[in-house]
Amino acid sequence: MTTVPPLPPGPPAPPAPPPAPASAPGLPPSAFVLLLANTVPLFGVLLHQWTVFAVMLLYWSENVVVGGFNILRMLFARPSDAVAQATKVFLIPFFCVHYGMFTFVHGVFVFGLFGKEYAPRGFGLSLPVVMNAIHREGLGWAIVALCASHAFSFFHNYLAGGEYRNVALQQLMMRPYGRIVLLHLTIIFGGMLVMALGSPVAALVLLVTLKTAIDLGAHMVERKKLGAPAFPASAA
Repeated sequence: MTTVPPLPPGPPAPPAPPPAPASAPGLPPSAFVLLLANTVPLFGVLLHQWTVFAVMLLYWSENVVVGGFNILRMLFARPSDAVAQATKVFLIPFFCVHYGMFTFVHGVFVFGLFGKEYAPRGFGLSLPVVMNAIHREGLGWAIVALCASHAFSFFHNYLAGGEYRNVALQQLMMRPYGRIVLLHLTIIFGGMLVMALGSPVAALVLLVTLKTAIDLGAHMVERKKLGAPAFPASAA
């Protein structure tokens, strides 16, 4: 019986390609809008000789914007149970009063420490006083830019991105405070230091840069926290 000779070995298999390196996640579009909006005070300091008070007033005005959009977040939030939905009737007015008092007292400090020429006597801080200061300091477009940044995040991340499904109302109640307290303690003490140094432009630029970095970090932490579903989406 004849034996069949073995077949010659084929060509060696090509080596497996190395695994692709994990790409670092990029910044979300809202982060770029945030950075762009925060360049406005930078240009104000460099090109228009903004004072410490102008920077303080701008960032205090942003507090008001943050509170307004947080109310919208609470209105559009859809927790999974009907009881939580009903609590909006109580929590939203409570937030308006509590956050409003917090912002008012903060505004009194800003005007009392940095804007004494605008500050009314006692605690008579009012809308006409604030609007007059904003007009005279030329902050209108800067406030519009910050409003646009928060509006983009609200529509792009919160509504279109589905974050409204992942957040509890109690979480939204406390949402602005941690960010604002840390941010504005830094800003107020930094502003006092800048005034003590004679308001040099370099110190104001450093203050604006520090605020932007803290703001961006808080924004990214919030996106990460609300990115994974915490509540099942209810049927439409």
